Amino acid sequence: MGILNVTPDSFSGDGLMSPSPSGRGVRGEGEITALEQAKQFLENGADILDIGGESTRPASQPVTADEEIERVIPVIESIHKNFPDAIISIDTSKAEVADEGFKAGAHILNDVWALRADPELASVASAFNAPVILMHNRSNPASVEVREQLGNAYIGSEYENLIEDVKRELLVSVEIAKKAGVEETRLILDPGVGFGKTREHNLALINRLDEIRALGYPVLLGTSRKSFIGFTLDLPADQRVEGTAATVAVGIARGADIIRVHDVKEMARVAKMTDAIVR
Repeated sequence: MGILNVTPDSFSGDGLMSPSPSGRGVRGEGEITALEQAKQFLENGADILDIGGESTRPASQPVTADEEIERVIPVIESIHKNFPDAIISIDTSKAEVADEGFKAGAHILNDVWALRADPELASVASAFNAPVILMHNRSNPASVEVREQLGNAYIGSEYENLIEDVKRELLVSVEIAKKAGVEETRLILDPGVGFGKTREHNLALINRLDEIRALGYPVLLGTSRKSFIGFTLDLPADQRVEGTAATVAVGIARGADIIRVHDVKEMARVAKMTDAIVR
């Protein structure tokens, strides 16, 4: 899964909109740049293009549904038109955005709040018979630590039992989806690396990903360029490709079915080699 951030404030510096004086992003350029990046991603081995219009980095500013729609819908329409065979996921927690996204050509819902932020979102996914990625999330802006160059991270998250807590909370979202009519076979779990978790939590989640996979659902792993890699290696976001590669290889060995990445060419090779060894 290749990441297409149609935002001016992505943590990794890959946002496809340049910040304007208002901080909202320059209109129009996101669509052109996203189309170019989508082409490159597909050529380099991406199976899914994940399009999002709201940054989810720690301490990021929320945007309205209208703003999010204005950012992502032209991009989805353009990619769907130019690459009709591409599988598109829309990264949103808002029902209104998801509804417009599916109408524009998106196929999958990727929700970082696992259907808990908007009570209408599950019904929208069900109406379009869309696969849904449910991500575990205990983000709390009050527990964010900002470090120059290395990015923002969560430091105050507490768990009675990390893996069991993550599993239990993911299964609550599974029930929300099923009650709304989403088929169980269309659910994908994401342990939410980097969301409301410390560096140590993130490392443990990757190492014990097989316990999430044992729940019986496909698993998505999103570790690309994240701050826990930066803290471990003492490197900024644009120098984390090797650290990301390590997380991808171990994650696949532990059962990850989908990897969500910025560096598609490099990680597609890591995934192919890891598959050859362990699968």
